[in-house]
Amino acid sequence: MRIKSGVSTRQRKKKYFKLAKGYYSNKRNRWRAVIQQVEKSLTHSYTGRKDKKGDYRTLWITRINAACREHDMSYSKFIAGLKKKGVSLNRKMLSEMAVRDAASFKKLVSLSKAA
Repeated sequence: MRIKSGVSTRQRKKKYFKLAKGYYSNKRNRWRAVIQQVEKSLTHSYTGRKDKKGDYRTLWITRINAACREHDMSYSKFIAGLKKKGVSLNRKMLSEMAVRDAASFKKLVSLSKAA
């Protein structure tokens, strides 16, 4: 007696069709198009998660630079001064300080200028 693969094939296809829900045109209901689009989408979502980290770093640096310019200093000189003084705050925290706590950021700028 032979064993047919109907159940397992249907389960596998259902998984892909569920991921393809909401796609444009035949990319949601034709098997070959679904496979191609879902695999491409998963690849893009993976690389997107990696790219997001760099995007945030760019945002933080932009914010820090804008705050430094208000105090007549460039971003690169600010970071160099902090490194010389041994202040080890990451860019995320520095940007949060620049946005939320201007007074303490001003102290860091003066500390950096002194270095």
